[in-house]
Amino acid sequence: MSKVSYYTAEGLKKLREEVDHLRDVERPKASNAIAEARDKGDLSENAEYDAAKEAQGMLEMRISKLEETLANARLIDESQLDTSKVLVHSNVKIKNQTNGMEMQYKLVAQSEADLKSGKISTESPIGKGLLGKKVGDIAEIQVPNGVMKFEIIEITRD
Repeated sequence: MSKVSYYTAEGLKKLREEVDHLRDVERPKASNAIAEARDKGDLSENAEYDAAKEAQGMLEMRISKLEETLANARLIDESQLDTSKVLVHSNVKIKNQTNGMEMQYKLVAQSEADLKSGKISTESPIGKGLLGKKVGDIAEIQVPNGVMKFEIIEITRD
């Protein structure tokens, strides 16, 4: 069973562009590399041919995975989202209860996650722990070195 992921228009466009690039540019390159290696003679002792076939297999697996993700992707209208609780595409300001540090994150689909720009996946431990929480709630999140507690300070939309 495939899992539905929610995307912004920008995120969905990037996903489509990546699939198109892999299909239209990278796939022909892989085929050409196999053809060139095949032309070099005996396939039983041709490491270049084996490497090209393996690279093609990895590429096809990546294309297949992205196509499945795209097939199960749903465009989300951020203006219609409820800001009373943390949902996909929420901007959430949290406060670490241990050290008092405040952070702001946007919860996004796995493929849109980018910690440098403050976007965390709803599949990450922190993302999962924040989903459904309301302002004032304390999210207790299991991390490798114990349990972290975050207070939900603010929930907004773009």
